[in-house]
Amino acid sequence: MVHSSPTVNILEVVRVSPPPSDSITLPLTFFDLGWLKLHPVDRLLFYRVPDLSRSVLISKLKSSLSATLHHYLPLAGRLVWNPTDTKPSIVYSPDEKDAVYVTVAESNGDITRLTGNEPRTATEFHPLVPELPVSDESARALAVQITFFPNQGFSLGVTAHHAVLDGKTTAMFLKAWAHNCKQEQDPLPHDLTPSMDRTVVRDPTGLETKLLNRWMSASNNKPSLKLFPSKEIGADIVRVTYRLTRENIQKLRERVETESKAGAELRLSTFVITYAYVITCLVKARGGDPTRRVCIGFASDFRSRLNPPLPPTYFGNCIVGAGDFDAKAEPILEEGEGFVSAVESLSGWVNGLCPENIEKNMLSPFEAFKRMEPGRQMISVAGSSRLGIYGSDFGWGKPVKVEIVTIDKDMSVSLSESGDGTGGVEIGLCLTKDDVERFGSLFSRGLKPQ
Repeated sequence: MVHSSPTVNILEVVRVSPPPSDSITLPLTFFDLGWLKLHPVDRLLFYRVPDLSRSVLISKLKSSLSATLHHYLPLAGRLVWNPTDTKPSIVYSPDEKDAVYVTVAESNGDITRLTGNEPRTATEFHPLVPELPVSDESARALAVQITFFPNQGFSLGVTAHHAVLDGKTTAMFLKAWAHNCKQEQDPLPHDLTPSMDRTVVRDPTGLETKLLNRWMSASNNKPSLKLFPSKEIGADIVRVTYRLTRENIQKLRERVETESKAGAELRLSTFVITYAYVITCLVKARGGDPTRRVCIGFASDFRSRLNPPLPPTYFGNCIVGAGDFDAKAEPILEEGEGFVSAVESLSGWVNGLCPENIEKNMLSPFEAFKRMEPGRQMISVAGSSRLGIYGSDFGWGKPVKVEIVTIDKDMSVSLSESGDGTGGVEIGLCLTKDDVERFGSLFSRGLKPQ
């Protein structure tokens, strides 16, 4: 069945400021600098509330956003890199009338279809998330779009600059905003109140300077916040959702325990099992020359891995990428053994996550991308099943679906906890229709009893 594209009409763009506050300046740390020029992360949360009026929705979301920004002042500000500064900073200044720009829109789309699992055209989701203005010297930290679907509900699109916040901070902010909207004037719980202290991040090896030098050389030795260009998304790319139940994950775990020779050093976490299974299906769906190389990556939260650890509520980025830019397709393509091989590799990369490897992990992508041939299969992860995004209840119930829109830009995989609360994992993918069919066939076949 062919669906005509829904229309999204922008009604207004409003500025939402925090209550009267002092200025704040947060210097970027090396954790932030690693993501400086990567595209922002666009999250989209759908809520089904048929009897909601637009005026009530906008009024409550705006007032609660303002109250939340009191605790999250940097999100109302800008990332600034003046030519005279050695590095960028996040600056919020009431004198500059800094605020979050909130786009209010209305759509005639069908929420039931948009929140389904079956293939939907990827570009349909782009009008539901706001743009984040970026120039050489300045970039907004956050942009929000509220799209009202009459007699159905609404979607909340949040675009966040990756050098300002990671998934953990984004989830904390969304849940704080939801808390303020639902509870109104209740104080913010401790676990949703961010810690802004940057002195806790130590840089004994001068990693910050090394990262800045890499970024400067990428922009003709001039300070620039301009992002790497994003590729155009064709009409042939579709968005699809798969699920692994808790039982699926346990059966896959038992299979590895039975078939792997690696034994005790394997980490068989939900993340390792899920991502290894997705990698296996993606590599097999692509097929091709078994000697080809595959770039496989993921990012890990380092707040608790540092010594001393950072507060769990640390505001900003505290993630480090890991994986292998030159992984071989051959062991994953092996009939029967491919999944176990993927688990063993991924488990080894996770075991290598330690403070001593941070510098190597953060600098290696710069060299790897220079030598990478066009067309190499790239597999990476956005989101996490530990963030609890489905807990964002603004007073109208939990979201019926959460999507990370930006996975279509780099063909990454999105992971989140299952929205039904049963302990499974939701997997979002953007692929061509043919690739979806091949992936889906492999995905379901691998879950059948052996």
